[in-house]
Amino acid sequence: MDRGTDFLKSQINNAVMQHGAFLRALEDHESQAEDPRFRDLCTRHIPTMREHQRMLEDYQRTLGAEAGVAKKAVGAALGVARDLADAARESDFLRLVGDIVMARQAEDTFKTFREAGRMLKIEPLAELGETGERHHDSYVKEANRLCQQMFVEHVRGSEAVQSSTVDAIPPV
Repeated sequence: MDRGTDFLKSQINNAVMQHGAFLRALEDHESQAEDPRFRDLCTRHIPTMREHQRMLEDYQRTLGAEAGVAKKAVGAALGVARDLADAARESDFLRLVGDIVMARQAEDTFKTFREAGRMLKIEPLAELGETGERHHDSYVKEANRLCQQMFVEHVRGSEAVQSSTVDAIPPV
């Protein structure tokens, strides 16, 4: 495993690819969403996520860590895999759940950058982490609320069926 600057560069490269996949998902889902609330969520957060992607790529260049052809090929392959997975997930609900997972992963990465930057006194890393973590946390909170609303809407009407099923189960 890399250490020192090489490790930092590799983690920034990973973050650039990971966050890029999340940003592409939001952009795709903005145009694919049937639910206007989901489309609006994507529309409102895309500018901020583009800014985070720019910040990550700027820091990547500052470190001289730009991903090589192999890394870009891996990123492209991950994008194709995500597109195929999205094709199988035809509902806005499942797309949103996938976006939440990617956003949480990015949020955790930014938290790590923030804390490591503070401990190591690498101010640009700490600032990048602080900004990214805060905005991803905001996205996740909003997305979770919408996900919960969509879940309730999809389940609504099954309460009577579920209650009668529970009543029919004999006690143990």
